Amino acid sequence: MGTRVSDRIAAIAPSATLAVDAKAKALKAAGEPVIGFGAGEPDFATPDHIVQAAIAACSDVKNHRYTPAGGLPELKEAVAAKTARDSGYDVEASQVLITNGGKHAVANAFATLIDPGDEVILPAPYWTTYPEPIRRAGGIPVEVLADEGTGFRVTVEQLEKARTPKTKALVFVSPSNPTGAVYPRDEVEAIGRWAVGHGIWVVTDEIYEHLTYGDNEFHSMPVVVPELADGCIVLNGVAKTYAMTGWRVGWLIGPSDIVKAATNLQSHETSNVANVSQRAALAAVSGSLDDVARFRESFDRRRIALWKGLNAIPDVTCLEPEGAFYGFPSFKSVLQRKVAGHTVRTTLELADLILEEAKVAIVPGEAFAAPGYARMSFALGDDDLAEGVQRIADLLAK
Repeated sequence: MGTRVSDRIAAIAPSATLAVDAKAKALKAAGEPVIGFGAGEPDFATPDHIVQAAIAACSDVKNHRYTPAGGLPELKEAVAAKTARDSGYDVEASQVLITNGGKHAVANAFATLIDPGDEVILPAPYWTTYPEPIRRAGGIPVEVLADEGTGFRVTVEQLEKARTPKTKALVFVSPSNPTGAVYPRDEVEAIGRWAVGHGIWVVTDEIYEHLTYGDNEFHSMPVVVPELADGCIVLNGVAKTYAMTGWRVGWLIGPSDIVKAATNLQSHETSNVANVSQRAALAAVSGSLDDVARFRESFDRRRIALWKGLNAIPDVTCLEPEGAFYGFPSFKSVLQRKVAGHTVRTTLELADLILEEAKVAIVPGEAFAAPGYARMSFALGDDDLAEGVQRIADLLAK
């Protein structure tokens, strides 16, 4: 009879970030004073004008029915306009596919682009989800590791070394989840020109576009390298910018033939995204960025607190986060000694110990192909952040 679960699905690794968040929430529900640095979601409420748009949408009968599988026409138009406004990338509504969150956009992109045996260059540390839809499409993720020495940014030389005749695409993410790295314009351009020169597709995830700090700036690769546009898929969504993780609205932007094929795929998978969520997303992308600026100001304050707090802990080092809402500290020196009487050999073990003993949730670097590190979100309240860092410091001092 064979196995009950298909080999293809059984091979999918669980989401480590969601697993950590679930464990932390379960402990909290059981009465434990857990502080969570694990979840990749803003702690703010969705802005009220967006919520009000959704409330109004609930009473409109047309939202109770099927709508086009690829998204509400007015939302696709608004996403095209928002993209031109925010990144300078001019696209048509026909180049937009509205998806069930950013993860769905990632999955649709690789399902549409990748054939079995195609190689996809995946700079690491990477978000835990990227490899899975590549493998599910029959593709082969080819990891290229960056570390503190380059600010967690890969170089063209590294990419060229990883390139083979089977290389179909490159995944590019700036600002980065999990490291918080932001590529400067000249490096974005160099990588884009390398991709164009070798006929390599770029799948670029821009979901943290509005979350950069200090002198760091976001640059959209197809804007910096216009020749790339016909071989580029842009992924984005409302989740991080507008504190709308639970609303599940993302999008994919690309050449019309790719978007048409991805829309056809989605018509069989899910059909349209929930209309009420689409109406909320329409209010978000069509509105001002005032709330976004307020969110970013809070994140900026918290990132400095996290960065300074972590570097004050002996044997812990952390580069200053440049974007997104994550710090990516190194615990490599901690792994060389005992912690609270325990010998910890990996950051997996260390994260478990920190959760059990200090009641603080962090995501071990193994989830991002970067053992020895951990991802710590600073999308949590200032007091919790300070308390959480202090608990880790106290535990590591034992």
